[in-house]
Amino acid sequence: MSTDPASHNVHADELDRYLFNEGTHRYLHRRFGAQPGNGGTNFAVWAPNARSVTVAGTFDGWRDHPLGPTESGVWSCWVDGAGSGDSYVYRVTTQNGTVVEKSDPFGAATEASPSIASVIADLAYDWNDGDWMATRAERVALDGPMSIYELHLGSWGRHVTEGRRFPRYDELADPIADHVLAHGFTHVEFLPIMEHPFYGSWGYQTTGFFAPSARYGSPTDLMRMIDRLHQRGVGVILDWVPSHFPNDRHGLYEFDGTHLFEHADPRQGYHPDWNSAIFNYSRNEVRSFLVSSAMCWLDRYHVDGLRVDAVASMLYLDYSRNEGEWIPNEYGGRENLDAIMFLRQLNEAVYGEFPDVTMIAEESTSWPMVSRPTYIGGLGFGFKWDMGWMHDTLAYLERDSIHRQWHHGEITFRSVYAASEHFVLPLSHDEVVHGKGSLLGKMPGDDWQRFANLRLLFAMQWAQPGKKLLFMGCELATPAEWNHESTLDWSLHDADGHRGVRTWLADINRLYASEPALHRGDSDPGGIQWVEASDTAQSVYAWLRKDPTGKSRPVLAVFNATPTPRHNYRLGVPQGGRWTELANSDADGYGGSGVGNFGGVDTVPVDSHGFHQSIVLSLPPLGALFLAPEPTP
Repeated sequence: MSTDPASHNVHADELDRYLFNEGTHRYLHRRFGAQPGNGGTNFAVWAPNARSVTVAGTFDGWRDHPLGPTESGVWSCWVDGAGSGDSYVYRVTTQNGTVVEKSDPFGAATEASPSIASVIADLAYDWNDGDWMATRAERVALDGPMSIYELHLGSWGRHVTEGRRFPRYDELADPIADHVLAHGFTHVEFLPIMEHPFYGSWGYQTTGFFAPSARYGSPTDLMRMIDRLHQRGVGVILDWVPSHFPNDRHGLYEFDGTHLFEHADPRQGYHPDWNSAIFNYSRNEVRSFLVSSAMCWLDRYHVDGLRVDAVASMLYLDYSRNEGEWIPNEYGGRENLDAIMFLRQLNEAVYGEFPDVTMIAEESTSWPMVSRPTYIGGLGFGFKWDMGWMHDTLAYLERDSIHRQWHHGEITFRSVYAASEHFVLPLSHDEVVHGKGSLLGKMPGDDWQRFANLRLLFAMQWAQPGKKLLFMGCELATPAEWNHESTLDWSLHDADGHRGVRTWLADINRLYASEPALHRGDSDPGGIQWVEASDTAQSVYAWLRKDPTGKSRPVLAVFNATPTPRHNYRLGVPQGGRWTELANSDADGYGGSGVGNFGGVDTVPVDSHGFHQSIVLSLPPLGALFLAPEPTP
């Protein structure tokens, strides 16, 4: 089948329709929607239960052009004179005679909200990111350093624009790259940039599954941004939402007058949490639609991965439902067998076509093998968010330090399951909205202790096995929670206390990348070895991060979760010699009190913690230490 959007022939059209109806089409964005060619545009849309479908647009004063039906339910036509830049809508006549204006489900671009019109897009672009694309596989590898800066494009970027207007994709490329690289992150993850009518949904109520939001510019503007980020050495991950869609009249909902994309039964087709519709994953054409949507962002836009939203809501038929509000599967269980089949198909398709990208699941339950291959029964994702780590660690650090001794297991428990999946450790937007306060605001104590606790939180996150994710503003230690209608308080960038947190984060990000022991074992059970896990009375923890290949030195991470310095604290270590203090969260430059070990300590031949060598440390208050043995001459 031809991949040229402008090539249309009977054989290809028949094959496209066959694969679409079979549920195996992966590139609908190249064939359906508005495909401009020589002297006109071909339109194709799925509406099997419509009485008729027309397309009208700016190409000839919004006159109706009828589309012809096929047995597959796809309507299509060629319109002379329609070309790139023209706006259009479909007018769908339902079986009861009602005419509804619809945006193009496969449209590559849209007009800015509140318009519902789609736009015929010129997608021609000469990419200049060949060096990045040739090496990007190693940047999402299980044993590579991967540190993700999550951001909402509109609210992050308004500080670089005049007035209150939204920033344009391409004008944000260098400011984002500057900020991300200055703080040691390897990737950015954008909250959904697919077209969404309600800005306050942050993109999670998607209507344009193939169209970037017109708020921030055109498809080629987005291409320029991603191209530039790649040239600067920054990877790009997009949030993507195949779990539900809004019931806006111009969108997918009741597209041809029937429940086409969504389940008809509200016990399966209505999402009580978000007042939205749930995709009918049992329908072949819906699976083709969603797989092609995922492919579109990887194919057209060179995106390096997708973070798949709300996977848990897809896996369970009774998600957020009471008894009697859901329909069991054919075996009487609560597992959504159709969604499971779709997710496996999705990941097989993505990795089959783009083996050098990553798929990340936001999955908040104990569903097994989310990030394991489909051929052994897994869902096939590359990574899974570790929501348990996030909840336990925040709950622990939100407590006054005097009470932490009674909740020691909230830090140690992760070791029970840490090797069960390939994890990303997220401190995401969800933790700093809806009255939850900012990360700094969650921390107890006076101002000094709150900043120290926040540095301790980041140290614990970066020292644990797993890739890292942090939401924008957390690096600034903002005292207020995120507000999407505003922008970040950039005046905090160099303010006392805040600058120390930001500098600490940048330094441990670079340490994470430069010390192989801190990342090579991120997804390997041999990547961590506990040294001290039971000192509840003093709230001290210590573990070794290890390179499973044995080629690099170990790194010892030590944490004191109380404001009392611990002097003469003995810890066993696996080798003798001098252990250098690589990082100390209590250093003066981070706003700390300066308690430390004068750059390093020497071992003594005293048994401790199962080792025949040990070191004696001063543990800083509410502080973290990273140490490593000096190379032997």
